[in-house]
Amino acid sequence: MRVLRVSHSAAVDAWRGRERALAGLGVDVEVVTARRWHAGGTEVEPHPAPGERVATARTWGRHPALFVFDPRPLWRALGGSWDVIDIHEEPFSLATAEVLLLRALRGRRTPYVLYTAQNLPKRYPIPFRWLERRALQHASGVSACNRTAARIVEAKGFPGRASTIPLGIDAAEFPPRADRAPAADAVVVGLLGRLVTEKGVGVLLRALATQPRLRARIAGSGPLAGVLPKRLEELGLADRVELVGALPPEDVPGFLASLDVLAVPSIATPRWTEQFGRVAVEAMSVGVPVVASDAGALPDVVGGAGIVVPAGDAALLADAVLEAAGPSRERLRSSGFARARECGWDAVARDYLGLYRAARRRPVGAQPAAVEHPIEIGVVAFGSVDLLRAALEPVAHLPVTVVDNSSLVEIANLCTELGVRYIDPGRNGGFAAGVNRLLRDRLAPEADLLLLNPDARISADDVAALGRALHSLGDLASVGPSQVDDDGHRAQVSWIFPSPGRAWLEAVGAARLRRGPRFAIGSVLLLRAEALAQVGPFDERFFLYAEETDWAYRASMLGWRHAEVTAVTAVHHGAATSTDASLRDVRFHASQERYYRKHFGRLGWQSTRAAVVVGSLVRAALLSGSRGDAARRRALLYLRGPLRVEASVGAR
Repeated sequence: MRVLRVSHSAAVDAWRGRERALAGLGVDVEVVTARRWHAGGTEVEPHPAPGERVATARTWGRHPALFVFDPRPLWRALGGSWDVIDIHEEPFSLATAEVLLLRALRGRRTPYVLYTAQNLPKRYPIPFRWLERRALQHASGVSACNRTAARIVEAKGFPGRASTIPLGIDAAEFPPRADRAPAADAVVVGLLGRLVTEKGVGVLLRALATQPRLRARIAGSGPLAGVLPKRLEELGLADRVELVGALPPEDVPGFLASLDVLAVPSIATPRWTEQFGRVAVEAMSVGVPVVASDAGALPDVVGGAGIVVPAGDAALLADAVLEAAGPSRERLRSSGFARARECGWDAVARDYLGLYRAARRRPVGAQPAAVEHPIEIGVVAFGSVDLLRAALEPVAHLPVTVVDNSSLVEIANLCTELGVRYIDPGRNGGFAAGVNRLLRDRLAPEADLLLLNPDARISADDVAALGRALHSLGDLASVGPSQVDDDGHRAQVSWIFPSPGRAWLEAVGAARLRRGPRFAIGSVLLLRAEALAQVGPFDERFFLYAEETDWAYRASMLGWRHAEVTAVTAVHHGAATSTDASLRDVRFHASQERYYRKHFGRLGWQSTRAAVVVGSLVRAALLSGSRGDAARRRALLYLRGPLRVEASVGAR
């Protein structure tokens, strides 16, 4: 695999450990980085080791999101043949927009992945908001250094499941020190970082003031550097605090080894919070216990390997430092070493290799059919015990789970009788929530997943045939069988994805001109395990209807396709588990509004809404009887707004 990585932070030699570890896994990696950057308060320049493929580019601007590269080195690099382009910059940054523009001008369609650390749900001003959304919508993967950042980019438009991958460290650069107990009369606590209020410098000083046994070493530079000496005099701490100043990266391991405890007492603000806290992992690698605040990502990073205290609480910080240096020292050292191994470059590189493999364009063409892929069946039920029995009996000998949104004892008893697993979520959260409950607790996590409506029937042999069809092509994310009702009448299974343009074609009577990728409806739908892992769970904002359309569309944006398998037929009663036709209609169109707003924005929805109203009014004028009445009701529903109507009738 050949990967081009663009990262201004790769100017720090130690932070290219990811690339070196990837090379050890057989990945051909080239890096474009800043010719000079500021890190840890000092200017750094890359010094590639023999064998490292590093190109440098001049940069204009110093803010990580508001700088651009000299485009010439990028242009040359993008001319190569790459499997994946890894843009290790925030999606909203000017550098990301620059790389994507040059990629387009080069005429490349190479899949790209992005990086994010932003764990505050910020709404950026135009044009950054537009740049961010476009970059996310067309990305084939995203790595996030904390879980909150991953969920934020998903909400902002990334169609798949963002991967949470820690920032790495080189364990060889941070070797364990020999264990030593703190002095009886002095515990040395350290702080390393930018000297600003939000890093908790003041909190640490107040903690020292409450515990005479504490001494501190503070390293870093920033706005507070000039006022700290005076502040120490005022607090009477001048003889207990050493101001080390800015540290070059190569001096960080020695600084950490000089400490008894590292403190990371950061304070969140409305515009900033800790996004990872690499220094905490570096200290753990050295064998120094860590005490951190609960700001941002710190609890996830530190976890059980350190002590977490409420941000801003100086007294609790002081007590935790003494605890970490004394009674809990051995436990924290041991768990810290384990956590540091999880963040080592080898582990990080394996995670990135998985991300790159998922991002690559899937091969199109016949695949070997000899391997039988396991299939698990999931049913989201709501009442209709007799229909559910008919659906389950042909497949009950396979791995089957029923998620019962109706919490009926009769359904629980039926599952016991047939020997299938029963889950009661305790509420009716809708179909998508039921599917996600199943995804969180799989019987066969590596298997493909067949979603089977309780009002549908398919034989076990046909389930196996669907599995073979799914894996006959390398880029199929889902397949569905042809369907008939109880009278043998065929139903449409394969549909073109909705869009505002296609809505207007339908409105003017030109629906036959619609073109585009297709998806299969979800009444009987087999989902590929690899696609589930990349696309992620269903969107629970869709209570009923369009949830499979949304999932399939997100998969399509990531390069997957969907198909109807005409050689397999299932029976589907259709809406047999619902008795209120008007309520079904409201729910269906409310879900359509959610879909359009999510994928095409407010303007896309308003265009679609206008198309439906115009088309419905024309049909109401031309058609008589029940068809004309239905068209008038449709126009009125869209004039009022389906989501508004759904809320007014309590359809959720």
